Amino acid sequence: MKQEEYIEVKEICVVYQVEHHFIEQLQDSGLLELVLIEQKHYLPYQFIPRFEKLKRLHYELEINIEGLEAIENLLERVENLQEQNRQLKNKLSIYE
Repeated sequence: MKQEEYIEVKEICVVYQVEHHFIEQLQDSGLLELVLIEQKHYLPYQFIPRFEKLKRLHYELEINIEGLEAIENLLERVENLQEQNRQLKNKLSIYE
């Protein structure tokens, strides 16, 4: 990937007014994946919406990192169930 596909963590902290420690916690818990390029940590642009969601949950609703992990896990399970439901509906529509 090209470097312009990433935003440096320092820049994220300034733009979103968050502490560097918060981003480290998200990485440590597996909620975000940072990339190390030339001794600097970067976040791929594709993960910015996810970061923004986690930031809102943490700072506006005061949900701790463990709570964020649980929420992400539950949302992933809901998405999987919705996909299974769509697939089953498609199979059923063949027999109608």
